[in-house]
This record gives sequence, C-alpha cells and structure tokens, in this order.
Amino acid sequence: MQHRSFFYRAYDLYRDGFRHMTIGKMLWLIVLVKLFLIFVVLKIFFFPNFLSQHAEKGEEAEYVATQLLNP
Repeated sequence: MQHRSFFYRAYDLYRDGFRHMTIGKMLWLIVLVKLFLIFVVLKIFFFPNFLSQHAEKGEEAEYVATQLLNP
C-alpha cells in the first residue's frame, strides 16, 4: 500500500469528480461567466481609477495620506 500525500489524494478526488459530472459542468461554466462579469466588466464601467485622475504618478501615497488626515 502506497502512502500518497494529502494534496495528491485531494487532487485525485476532485479530478475524478469533475470528470464524471454532467450537469455540474454547466453550473461551473455559469459560475465562471458570472465571476468574469463581476470582476472585469463591472471594474471597467463602475470603478474608475480614482488615483490616476487625482494624483500625479509617484505621488499616490502622499495624496491618500493627505486625504485621510484632512477631514
């Protein structure tokens, strides 16, 4: 009997599980598409780079410090 590491056995368990799933593959695809939409599309349209608009390059830390210390 061979003693394999925990990580190898866990990887083997998940690999076999994903290989044999049918509807789960579609659910994982939906999850990945939603994560893509959340992290990429929403970042582009709703979260602009505020520091690049208000602080000079290399002066970002100073700008944040002044904004935090001056109410």
